[in-house]
Amino acid sequence: METTSSTPSSVTPPWDVFPQKTLDSIDIAVLVLYFVFVLAVGLWSMWKTQRSTVKGYFLAGGQMVWWPVGASLFASNVGSGHFIGLAGSGAASGIAATAYEWNGMFCVLVLAWLFLPIYIAAGVTTMPEYLQKRFGGKRIQMFLAILYLFIYIFTKISVDMYAGALFIQQALHWDLYIAVVCLLAITAVYTVAGGLAAVIYTDALQTLIMLIGAVTLMVFSFVEVGGLEGLQTKYFDAIPSTRKENSSCGLPREDAFHIFRDPVNSDLPWPGVLVGMTIPSLWYWCTDQVIVQRSLAAKNLSHAKGGSLMTSYLKILPLFMMVMPGMISRILFPDLVACADAEICRKICGNPSGCSDIAYPKLVIELLPVGLRGLMMSVMIAALMSSLTSIFNSASTIFTMDLWKHFRPRCSEWELMIVGRVFVLLLTVVSILWIPLVQAGQGGQLFIYIQSISSYLQPPVAMVFILGCFWKRANEKGAFWGLVIGLLLGVIRLVLDFIYPEPQCGESDLRPGVVKYMHYLYFSMVLAAISTLTVLVVSMLTEPPSEEMISRLTWFTRGDLPVKKDLAVSPSPDAAKGVCEAERPALQIDISIASENSSNDNKCTTNAKGNSKLMTAFLWLCGMERKQENAENAAPTKPEPLPVASLEEKPLVKHILNINLLLCVCAGLFLWAYFA
Repeated sequence: METTSSTPSSVTPPWDVFPQKTLDSIDIAVLVLYFVFVLAVGLWSMWKTQRSTVKGYFLAGGQMVWWPVGASLFASNVGSGHFIGLAGSGAASGIAATAYEWNGMFCVLVLAWLFLPIYIAAGVTTMPEYLQKRFGGKRIQMFLAILYLFIYIFTKISVDMYAGALFIQQALHWDLYIAVVCLLAITAVYTVAGGLAAVIYTDALQTLIMLIGAVTLMVFSFVEVGGLEGLQTKYFDAIPSTRKENSSCGLPREDAFHIFRDPVNSDLPWPGVLVGMTIPSLWYWCTDQVIVQRSLAAKNLSHAKGGSLMTSYLKILPLFMMVMPGMISRILFPDLVACADAEICRKICGNPSGCSDIAYPKLVIELLPVGLRGLMMSVMIAALMSSLTSIFNSASTIFTMDLWKHFRPRCSEWELMIVGRVFVLLLTVVSILWIPLVQAGQGGQLFIYIQSISSYLQPPVAMVFILGCFWKRANEKGAFWGLVIGLLLGVIRLVLDFIYPEPQCGESDLRPGVVKYMHYLYFSMVLAAISTLTVLVVSMLTEPPSEEMISRLTWFTRGDLPVKKDLAVSPSPDAAKGVCEAERPALQIDISIASENSSNDNKCTTNAKGNSKLMTAFLWLCGMERKQENAENAAPTKPEPLPVASLEEKPLVKHILNINLLLCVCAGLFLWAYFA
């Protein structure tokens, strides 16, 4: 069999993937401009929004309109891991990975039309808090808060750090630690200071930059390969020059242009794609703090729906923006991107199991002219920063509102604001500490593990939320045991996956049957079924939930009028905050006034004045200075209105949104059918 390759010129003998192509001064100027822009937007949004209350800081004051919400949902979802990972799977196995993206198209709409009305009616800030209101008790809330923080730190932050590191180190030849520390410093500044509003507005800018850059690269790569037809014919000839002759290693998959693949022997079996993928996807889009928090920040339900529609339309693009360019990269550089020999792969990218992860950075460095390369670098950094800030903000919300408030129920609002900000700084440090681990687990293996981790840990949580929202009879005991049993099974499978990694191409498969024959998407289906059964059985065998655990907390009761008792109960934590909230800022004011009005002849005065000015500047940066000005009138203005009005929609707007919903679903179904 012949092993011709389309462009042998792409191989350089020393296997250097990115032969010293340093950035030109124009590229560096573009990068610097990008950073200036991002910081400017971050500072502007800090100026513009009220950051001095818990709602202002963690929910952007509930004042966001639809387009920043939609852009932020997209930017939080599409991290640098997406660019590297989707292009890599495109290069390795074709378009099937797009299924993850197009699944999200529908799930983000399910969030806005089915889940959000319930969350808004319940008046919650975090997802564990919703379960606490719906089921009562503290154990589910604590369990879930800790699980969410675990998932964020071990999967999301590490994936993004890995992908960002790959790019910075290999494509830019920068020192990894310095680069990452600088990036994180910039992100931490506006995340700590500006809260969710700053994150959402900078996300909107990052989305714009990502779309411009990625579409530019897409056009360049399609021109290079001769359009879609060129891609479809040349992809199957993209075979590396050195490979084992009589094995399938290094050959492109025959079903590369199909999303639906063989249910038994393929890498993404179609029943798993339809059902098994949808369950983690529902968890991510409908119950994940990062996503829901953005939607809750919208002015009202209509704006939240508009944001979801915008995200859903944008989710059409990854196939053309990331997956296909990855496939084109394989056509242009088959010996590097599609290497099939473990030794050669290790020389190329340090990962014996394959180098498809370099597909996207390789395209950026090779295809783009000066200036655009700098733009594309900013795109990758934008993707990294936007997803990291989103995780930082949401993780700090969960930590502050679910864990801290549990241990200090009478803490002031002032204290919550400080804790939230300090936790972001803590996460920044954690992210930096991840780098050596990420480098040790070099390569795509890490990436694949993390995709499967989500299939093992998320289904039980997703099913508990779905049953809690749509089945009135579900109770605390059912939900708790459903979570525990589901997660135990998930962890067992996870451990098995780590002990028995997938064999490399050409090696024999010695894994136990449950790992070998049970695809992780099928496992996700089984896990969801077991969790659901557990919740159903335990709930039916124990006492039904009380009236206030259902009122305004399920789909069927979302329109209930707040019960009188409820009215007294629901602002109570806020009221308690109000009572003890005035203490701390007032005290702060007394100190600063005392220091400024103290006798002038004392030498300390200037010092105290300096201190108070320094303090004022610091507090302004953290958005807490208005807190002091309004300290006296904080108590009367504190009780926030119950979010009843935000469920109402204007009839005309509602019709426009519903028509768009139909259009979007039809577009999604057409794409699925066309590429299936």
